[in-house]
Amino acid sequence: MKLDLTITPIPNHLENSRWPVQIAGPCSAESEEQMLDTAQQLKKMNRVSYFRAGVWKPRTRPGAFEGVGEVGLKWLQMVKKETGLHTACEVATTEHVELALKYGVDLLWVGARTSVNPFSVQDIADALRGSQICVLVKNPVNPDLQLWIGALERLNRAGITQLAAIHRGFSGFEKTPFRNAPMWSIAIELRAICPNLPIICDPSHIAGIADLVPLVAQKALDIDMAGLMVEVHNNPGIAKSDAQQQLTPSAYTQMIADLCLREISPTQQEARNELEEYRRDIDNLDDIVLQKLGQRMDIARKIGNYKKNNNLMALQLNRWEQLIRHRQQMGKAMGINPEFIKKFFELVHEESINIQTEIMNGIGK
Repeated sequence: MKLDLTITPIPNHLENSRWPVQIAGPCSAESEEQMLDTAQQLKKMNRVSYFRAGVWKPRTRPGAFEGVGEVGLKWLQMVKKETGLHTACEVATTEHVELALKYGVDLLWVGARTSVNPFSVQDIADALRGSQICVLVKNPVNPDLQLWIGALERLNRAGITQLAAIHRGFSGFEKTPFRNAPMWSIAIELRAICPNLPIICDPSHIAGIADLVPLVAQKALDIDMAGLMVEVHNNPGIAKSDAQQQLTPSAYTQMIADLCLREISPTQQEARNELEEYRRDIDNLDDIVLQKLGQRMDIARKIGNYKKNNNLMALQLNRWEQLIRHRQQMGKAMGINPEFIKKFFELVHEESINIQTEIMNGIGK
């Protein structure tokens, strides 16, 4: 499925247009001094497209710092006047939209807690109808691609064409090194469905800690994302929200200097031929993997019939635990990540159990 959105480029505002869009600034606007000092340090880099700051902060529980509100927009206005940087903030209600437009904010984004609610997104889209402003949409908190696409469609149908998505990772129950699981495959699928839609990465919210932000940022550039939104605070140690994941301006400067911009494809014919050869090898191996999976599922059907005829349960837990332990050991010996092996065989096993239970209940053959 391809989705035909009407998209016009988001202004980059960078002298070197080869660099992706760079959005940087504190998680929250906390004081006039904090805003101006951070912005002035970022301005010296000449690598920042937009200065961002959260003015309204959606918090899980009441009593936490929920942002400074309208005065923060005045500080953004001051930053723009003093440094020339274009500005960005999050909006979650029609009132937020009206105030942000009133104070001349250049770029708005819809947060992960808002994009999950179609009613809220539609209200924002209606409030923005007729305006010519850049709007970014963060992925919903949960990994629901259709919700993400729906939010983008609502804004596009309201006439917003300077539109992009923000990949900020997804919440989950599994413990990972990251605050929000990247699930890069979902962002890649979005780009396949909407090829002309820019996708910007928010490595701060994926990482959750400052040390991991450069790693995530490089990964985003390696898969050709259109930009980065990074939280940068002049003194993260005293930040009122998300202190652990914010970089100092100097750390941000160093990260940008260290990031590697890669070519989309090899420039020399000889290199292109070599790459195509590798890709043909991958295609051939994938064909073999699919053939073997088909054979495996045929055996699962035979097992389902055997269990049905002998009144056996579909799930044999001891057998499954032995299987996954053995596969992980073998995969590790072959240089394959054991966690990948576990996830892969969990999917294969789930499909095998589905086939067996359908047969045992007279649904499948």
